[in-house]
Amino acid sequence: MRNRIRDLREDADLTQQQIADRIGITQRKYSYLETGTQQLTDELLIKLANHYKVSIDYLLCQTNNPKRNT
Repeated sequence: MRNRIRDLREDADLTQQQIADRIGITQRKYSYLETGTQQLTDELLIKLANHYKVSIDYLLCQTNNPKRNT
C-alpha cells in the first residue's frame, strides 16, 4: 500500500508537503504513512482516494483497477 500512495504522489509530480497540506496532516505524518511507520486511518484513506480519484480498494492494493464504482 505504501508504494501505491507514493507512486500516485510521484505520478502527480507532488511533494509530500503538498499532499499533506491537501489532506490536512503534517509532512512528517505523511512520510510515516508512505514508509509504513504509521497505518492509514479510514479518514485518511477516504481523503487520499478522493484526492487521487481512485477507489479505496486500489489504495489498499486489493485491486489493480484504480476506477471507483459509482
